[in-house]
Amino acid sequence: MTTYAIGDIQGCFQSLLQLLDLISFNPENDTLWFTGDLVNRGPQSLEVLRFVKSLEDKAISVLGNHDLHLLAIAAGCKKHHDKDTLTPILEAKDADTLLPWLRHRPLLHHDPALNYTLVHAGIAPQWTLKNALSYANEVEHCLRSDDYLKFFENMYGNLPDIWSNELQGMERLRFITNVFTRLRFCDVDGRLFLKHKGPPGSQPKHLSPWFAIKNRQTRTKNIVFGHWSTLGYQQNNHTVCIDTGCLWGKSLTAIALDDANECYSIECQQYSPIDDT
Repeated sequence: MTTYAIGDIQGCFQSLLQLLDLISFNPENDTLWFTGDLVNRGPQSLEVLRFVKSLEDKAISVLGNHDLHLLAIAAGCKKHHDKDTLTPILEAKDADTLLPWLRHRPLLHHDPALNYTLVHAGIAPQWTLKNALSYANEVEHCLRSDDYLKFFENMYGNLPDIWSNELQGMERLRFITNVFTRLRFCDVDGRLFLKHKGPPGSQPKHLSPWFAIKNRQTRTKNIVFGHWSTLGYQQNNHTVCIDTGCLWGKSLTAIALDDANECYSIECQQYSPIDDT
């Protein structure tokens, strides 16, 4: 029995099937963790959603920024981008089951037995794991409530850019959401700089990758994340990034979480110009 974590798929269904064949995935014994961004830019987002949903409790996927983007469009709160490939989902006969299922995915998953935590992008350096679990639950509760339309109407934006326990309402929920789904760089105080998307070393000198902040409260916790394709496969300070740019023609990666982080990758076809959004 093995738990595998798999990086951002973004609609590249055939690449996912090839990777599952490589690791000899057996749904009777194995479990899959997905770092989010199941959909968008790739050619088969609908097939990816259907497949992951069909795995039921043998698959855990956290929400990524592209997943939330799909839900915002479906809610009528956001327009398509030119590069979006989400229309087949929105027009699918089973959209009324797929979209609520996606909306009920978590922002963070923690498994005490495996001693691993799964997020799409990161965890604010000033948060403990207990904090992160609590704050993720606040957004998840909103997404699963009858008020989810209000959330999507106010989800987009880069402010506030620093955490305060005094934050309330949508400002609080927006900051939490940005941390879990968009974070890459921040300063030593934990202020988010969401516009910087390149690899470490491309950012201004006063910024660091979130996982490199010296006083990060989760620095002893094992965290798996995706989102950062220009970072690629990296193990740093008890964190593992497994977004290896499948959509951009690089690779799709899985790691075995209960087998010394053994890594598996397959080469992928390029479906979109590299912009790492």
